[in-house]
Amino acid sequence: MADTSDIAALDLAALIASRVCHDIISPVGAINNGLEVLAEESNEEMREFAMDLIRKSARQASAKLQFARLAFGAAGSAGASIDLGDAETVAKGFMAGEKASLEWSAVRVLMPKNLVKLLLNLILVAGHAIPRGGVIRVVVTGAAESPTFTVTCTGSNARIPANAEAFLNGESADQSPDAHMIQPIYAGLLARAAGMTMAIDKDGDTVVFTATPKIAAVDAATTPAA
Repeated sequence: MADTSDIAALDLAALIASRVCHDIISPVGAINNGLEVLAEESNEEMREFAMDLIRKSARQASAKLQFARLAFGAAGSAGASIDLGDAETVAKGFMAGEKASLEWSAVRVLMPKNLVKLLLNLILVAGHAIPRGGVIRVVVTGAAESPTFTVTCTGSNARIPANAEAFLNGESADQSPDAHMIQPIYAGLLARAAGMTMAIDKDGDTVVFTATPKIAAVDAATTPAA
């Protein structure tokens, strides 16, 4: 059993770095391949193909780095806020190169950075729930300081990623953390830092991730039934 609630800072940093490198190594490698073709090829058709590859891969690398900056980076000083519209932009840019498409429904407001980082990381977790692709729908409701996030992913053979619920809630899991599992681990750390409660539900080919303010969750649990 592995307890992820107190993962060492150095281990967390290493796992996040591995995740970022995993995301950008493919488009950067494609850029390098395109440059090699340009250096060796005289055929104009092949050279144009190489330039198209370089342009597409450069856009993908830029989108992934911009996403990582908000999802994992410091994003300003402690207590800073992030424009939810900026989060939408980087999320859609990131998902443009993924198997799943992204739908976003949220009012553009400034939101505490840990909440925005949580939302972006939940999108990544949702992507693992539909490995064959599909649709990820993001809905943000409530006040900027205490929102509710609902991330619904629908696709063929949708599944709850292994140990995701335990990792999101900082509980013991039956597998040691690795770079493939850093998303639910880090999302769980962000949720607890932001005072949010996590839940996962599955119905057929749909998996729903919900993040709710702890105060709201407690109120709902203690309110007598009508």
